[in-house]
Amino acid sequence: MEMTLRWYGSRFDTVTLEQIRQIPGVRSVITTLYDVPVGEAWKREQIRALKDEVEAAGLSIAGIESVNVHDDIKVGTGRRDEYIDNYIESLENLGKEDIHMVCYNFMPVFDWTRTELARKRADGSTVLAYTQKAVDAIVPEKMFDSIKGEMNGTVMPGWEPERMEHVKELFEMYRDVDEERLFDNLKYFLERIMPVCNKYDIRMAIHPDDPAWSVFGLPRIIINKENILRMMKMVDDPHNGVTFCSGSYGTNLQNDLPDMIRSLKGRIHFAHVRNLSFISKEPGSLDFEEAAHLSSDGTFDMYEIMKALYDIGFDGPIRPDHGRMIWGEKAMPGYGLYDRALGAAYLNGLWEAICKSHSK
Repeated sequence: MEMTLRWYGSRFDTVTLEQIRQIPGVRSVITTLYDVPVGEAWKREQIRALKDEVEAAGLSIAGIESVNVHDDIKVGTGRRDEYIDNYIESLENLGKEDIHMVCYNFMPVFDWTRTELARKRADGSTVLAYTQKAVDAIVPEKMFDSIKGEMNGTVMPGWEPERMEHVKELFEMYRDVDEERLFDNLKYFLERIMPVCNKYDIRMAIHPDDPAWSVFGLPRIIINKENILRMMKMVDDPHNGVTFCSGSYGTNLQNDLPDMIRSLKGRIHFAHVRNLSFISKEPGSLDFEEAAHLSSDGTFDMYEIMKALYDIGFDGPIRPDHGRMIWGEKAMPGYGLYDRALGAAYLNGLWEAICKSHSK
């Protein structure tokens, strides 16, 4: 596997490439053109400039997270082919620049949902958290207002202010979209882009919905083993794969994470590995928060997750996901330097131990 760190670009990230380069075992980043509006084609010269900047710091680009999918594609409006054509142009230009993995999602309206961005834990760190009772009490259109004061002056993916200004219109767009229609539109999108993916060997890695159930009545489809296997079969191409995110799938405690990994051999193109701590597991009062990557700090057995990836021969990029905010750092919630660096070191340690135990 290839240990990486997510980096949003020098204009948007509080973490620098020079700092990332100093994390043991991290030699590449997962990045994006964060300032290109969703739906516009990525130009080759923009990709080249980004690549040059990363390589000048002694790193490489292991993949893109994300080339976002326009809502017209997800909804299936009359303009979807126009936006898919732009998406194909972006993929072509990435392929020409020797970038071969793209993480994306097919979530309606909100890319992810948390009710707190800075819940204080007993150790003094702050973390992202979700409480079902808080979600039930929020008017969906006011969701952004409830968390924008906790973003530390950053712009968070999926919650860009210009997008949130139109959140009421977005809800209206999805009013008649159910799970079946969303699956149909995903199939249409994948069938259109697979030829260019095959030409340039671009591995498409869909990110699971977070949390893994319907929120505010919006359809969610990338939520469990059954649905992800359905997606694999409906467009049966090795370039149609997944981002296995333990934190997103793990929000639903019915998901057996190691079993899911083993069922997706050859189709996991990217992995996000992180831990969650469940305060309450009752459906009506579900309450969980992000934890340190260490198994004992949360609910998941991180050794078993990493071992399952090893067992299927996973050799793609992996990254520590949402970290705690520790040691007084002020950064994009979940994306500070220190706790993600600790997470990368911990995951690398687990991987080394698993490799050595098998070599004996």
